[in-house]
Amino acid sequence: MSARDLSVLLSVILIVAMLIIPFPGWLLSVLIIINISLALLVLLTSMNMSEPLQFSIFPSLLLLLTLFRLGLNVSTTRSILSKGEAGGVVETFGTFVVGGNVVVGMVVFLILIIIQFIVITKGSERVSEVAARFTLDAMPGKQMSIDADLNAGMISEHEARERREKIGREADFYGAMDGASKFVKGDAIAGIIIVIINLIFGIVIGMTQMGLSIADSANKFSLLTVGDGIVSQIPALLISTATGIVVTRAASDGNLGKDITSQLFAYPKMLYVTGATILLLGIFTPIGIVLTLPIGGLMIVGGYMISRTPQPDKDQLQELEEEIQTDEMKSPESVVNLLNVDPIEFEFGYGLIPLADSNQGGDLLDRIVMIRRQLAIELGLVIPVVRIRDNIQLQPNEYRLKIKGSEMARGELLLDHYLAMSPGIDDDSIEGIDTVEPSFGLPAKWITEDMKEQAEIFGYTVVDPPSVVSTHITEVIKGNAHELLGRQETKQLIDHIKESYPILVEEVTPNPLSVGEVQKVLGKLLRENVSIRNLPIIFETLADFGKVTSDTDLLAEYVRQALARQITNQYSSSNESLKVVTLSGKIEKLIADGIQQTEHGNYLSMDPTVSQSILESLASQVEQLSLMEQTPIVLCSPAVRMYVRQLTERYFPQIPILSYNELEANVEVQSVGVVNID
Repeated sequence: MSARDLSVLLSVILIVAMLIIPFPGWLLSVLIIINISLALLVLLTSMNMSEPLQFSIFPSLLLLLTLFRLGLNVSTTRSILSKGEAGGVVETFGTFVVGGNVVVGMVVFLILIIIQFIVITKGSERVSEVAARFTLDAMPGKQMSIDADLNAGMISEHEARERREKIGREADFYGAMDGASKFVKGDAIAGIIIVIINLIFGIVIGMTQMGLSIADSANKFSLLTVGDGIVSQIPALLISTATGIVVTRAASDGNLGKDITSQLFAYPKMLYVTGATILLLGIFTPIGIVLTLPIGGLMIVGGYMISRTPQPDKDQLQELEEEIQTDEMKSPESVVNLLNVDPIEFEFGYGLIPLADSNQGGDLLDRIVMIRRQLAIELGLVIPVVRIRDNIQLQPNEYRLKIKGSEMARGELLLDHYLAMSPGIDDDSIEGIDTVEPSFGLPAKWITEDMKEQAEIFGYTVVDPPSVVSTHITEVIKGNAHELLGRQETKQLIDHIKESYPILVEEVTPNPLSVGEVQKVLGKLLRENVSIRNLPIIFETLADFGKVTSDTDLLAEYVRQALARQITNQYSSSNESLKVVTLSGKIEKLIADGIQQTEHGNYLSMDPTVSQSILESLASQVEQLSLMEQTPIVLCSPAVRMYVRQLTERYFPQIPILSYNELEANVEVQSVGVVNID
């Protein structure tokens, strides 16, 4: 335990001791001076912070200082009533500060109580309540703003995390301040009650136990009571003022002293007006020029000195900023920054600016936030931030999506139209601009809002432009998710699972598999639209087979078989049989015979004529299933599955290739076609 921690614990123990153990007068005097010093330190600290979170410990500190002050009150009360003295500091405040006059002391004490209780404490309490309420109400908007900046690429993931944490700390701080301000209010009330108790019972004890007359007893205990009250209310007033400063700090560029001097004296001409007013007040009233001349003259001179100080105008500041930007562009670092390639970029023409501009009702940024969350759930991959920007080189209504600097998709939107996708049979009464749905290549039409209701009646699927582009973005990212998973992203996934399964991760990486080999296995799964969210099962499989083979293709096959339940649920529903296209035994034998084994892995080598025949037969089966409005799935034996995928990937990338070991035993499989060649 450090010395700082020990000192705080000893301070709390001291507070408890003051409530129980009688302290001598000299020790009470030391503690009273410490109390005043701490209160002054808290006040000065609150004045020198630029934002409330820089003094986030203030609510808890306020409680401890209040308890410390109340503990002192208990100790001094015990000493006053039992010994008729409470140390030199209390006696000094009772005699020297108030001049030994009990009435003056009582008036000063009451004024301090009124200032603290009615003015400062009441105002601080109200500000704390309003600040806490407004901070909680503003949290959703602030969170959405952070997500928007993150998706626009204006901030990084780390900066977004820091901002979210800051918002949470602000809510906690103002909520705590709302409750802590009640301590100050209760402390003021307790101070009044303690003074009344000391005064009444002190006079009684002085008469009955100390043998003093009523006059002597009243004089003695009144001075001690007033001294104790004032010596406790001064630090209480300082703490109350610090509370008010903390909860009223808003937008600031520096500490309170800097803000006051920079903002109060920002307009030197106002000092001329104020100084002249004070001088006129001395001339035309009985106050006299002798008193008002120094003050008014000081203000006029101060205004003149401030106005003589050169202030940079807006044009100079703008020129300075431009020079800085020019210097930055000339620096070597700026050229290096141009080499960075964003993982995902979404560019659009100027006609689609309302799509992303929240001031014009655009919600593209919010949709991309939801897309990233959706893909994290579906694929188990944290999609990088999507950089959104307008591009004047594109057509006004055109957009394109780039992944790692390469264009992956392009489309066109008509913001004042709706996209209507045909149900299969077009209706001539539905008029519009013929187009193709960008995500799935379906024939569609851009129709006006007047035709929307009629198109829905005839069975058309009608979608607004933001939904069209968000669906397109989703499908493109899903289809290229394996390219977004690099070694750095894989390391982040490994660190994430390591928090819950440290032993499992240690068995997989760095031995027997490196991060790069794990990344290849996960990339192969994503390439075939298999979610990697269930990392524990994936790593269990890699731990089992990683010591047997380092071939990432084989490891990916083992992982797919371990994810059989997930893959089965992905392609089959509980109340329907799984309709598949199978490979004939002849084709499977041809593929098995064409497997070439090398030291760098296995690959498929077949006669081009045979490969073409297999692909043509598969294309015929796929066409028949499409006419039946069924999704084609190819089922084959585990030994040739990945080679069938190699054969068909270029021509049928969307068709899932499954093996028998990747299906649950209880699923009903129905063969609706066989791929065969003569």
